Amino acid sequence: MDRFSVVGMFRRNVEEHSGRTMFRLAGESVTWSEHHLRACKVAHSLRGDGVGPGSRVAFLDRNGLEYFEVLFGGALVGAVNVAVNWRLSPAEMGAVIDDSRAEVLVVHPDYLPCLTGMSSGLPLVRRVVVIGDAKSDSEAGGASDLARRVAYEDWLAGSRTDDPGYEAAPEDVSLQLYTSGTTGLPKGVMLTNSNMAQALGGATETFGIDDSTVSLVAMPLFHIGGSGWALAGMSRGGVSVLLRDLDPATLLGLVETERITHAFLVPAVLMALLLVPGIEQRDLSSLQTIFYGASPISEDVLVRCLDVIGCQFSQVYGMTETTGAIVRLDPADHDPRGPRRHLLRAAGKPLPGVDVRFVDAESGADVSLGSVGELWTRSAYNMLGYWEKPEETSETVLDGGWLRTGDAGYLDAEGYVYLHDRIKDMIVSGGENVYPAEVENVLLAHPSVADAAVIGVPDSTWGEAVKAIVVRAPSTEADQTDLVTFCRDHLAHYKCPKSVEFVESLPRNPSGKILKRELREPYWKGTDRQVH
Repeated sequence: MDRFSVVGMFRRNVEEHSGRTMFRLAGESVTWSEHHLRACKVAHSLRGDGVGPGSRVAFLDRNGLEYFEVLFGGALVGAVNVAVNWRLSPAEMGAVIDDSRAEVLVVHPDYLPCLTGMSSGLPLVRRVVVIGDAKSDSEAGGASDLARRVAYEDWLAGSRTDDPGYEAAPEDVSLQLYTSGTTGLPKGVMLTNSNMAQALGGATETFGIDDSTVSLVAMPLFHIGGSGWALAGMSRGGVSVLLRDLDPATLLGLVETERITHAFLVPAVLMALLLVPGIEQRDLSSLQTIFYGASPISEDVLVRCLDVIGCQFSQVYGMTETTGAIVRLDPADHDPRGPRRHLLRAAGKPLPGVDVRFVDAESGADVSLGSVGELWTRSAYNMLGYWEKPEETSETVLDGGWLRTGDAGYLDAEGYVYLHDRIKDMIVSGGENVYPAEVENVLLAHPSVADAAVIGVPDSTWGEAVKAIVVRAPSTEADQTDLVTFCRDHLAHYKCPKSVEFVESLPRNPSGKILKRELREPYWKGTDRQVH
């Protein structure tokens, strides 16, 4: 087994860094050897419940130590970890657990009430392990569930602490993460030991990770930007500082007290950090690099982050289906006042071993340099496929190993990748293609705009019209005329919003992506043509 697969990395670091701190959470420190003992107890407890190679184990809770105990404990017996999105509705959570065919569910008491909303009753789950007192609220989850319920510590009590010694094959599935579902129902992305070895093996080159790294794990662990980043940050034996609930002020406090060196944050979190009172006076000097990605960032927000936070910034682009990052914009390319400021709009260059091409989405033919097409990629990072969805897999992973990302963009003559939007988010107005991200970047540069989304709505003349949905910045009063005029000063008129709606907040998924489908739905409901 490769030393950088999930289980290989874990065993190697336990051996090499046994007494060093592995995790810190809310003042508690755990060493690599202490965590290994807990993971081994989980492994044997799973075996006692009939879990073996290829079995799925679901986990439902926010960021915490138990997630990694279950992740590594499962890996020690060849089980596949399934982190469930705790922001979903109970019915959606149940659909993910049922789809994964999980045999064991580990859940925090906060989410026990959600079990009553899982209409299927989770028929394949043989054991429900509750982090805490399994019977503290006997009504939560329903009385019929009590027979298969056990408290986490009781489940572990008496279990052996030796490593079961299971050795998985490179193409065995290691993680099964579910897509965010911004354009459709979530699908289980199967990431293999080989995928993880590729990502973790390159963590030093991609992220600058070494054994002195103090990594902040702030993003939800059911997302590749959570689990993937966490595993990369710990891959060389450094310290991982866990943030259970993503509060911007708390995050800044952790940077100061824990001397964080590396972090991955989505643009929505970076925007929130800029609004924390007194951020300019905080001691953020330990920060070496903040990596950002998973959703578009405006140039204005990025420049303000560079000025206020003061550390290096590096953009990474990828998706769950590519085991995370496959394109990186180096810190050296972040020069807002230099002659290459335009690179702030780029996603970066492909990582070593990553092939990219931009193609016409209909014909599959390559487009010319500088022309917009759909990004296809080929590398050892590409997923095995979607769990039990062969048709969806064949539509995404094509002959020759190319993976269709669904993202629109182009390649310049220097090899930099530029991204516009999701192909499905593109607006066609009067025969002209309008990419919402381009319009959103202009809107976000207006001082009265705190957040913005651009969608296409039905129009009897143009087919689709450009509509902006805007969150005003505090104590500002910009109106529709102000914003449309501002856009017309920076964009071709056909790209500018025909209307502007002001709201208190925009719906986003945990990775920070705006849920465009939710925003579009009221406008397209009842029309002959549906835009998803």
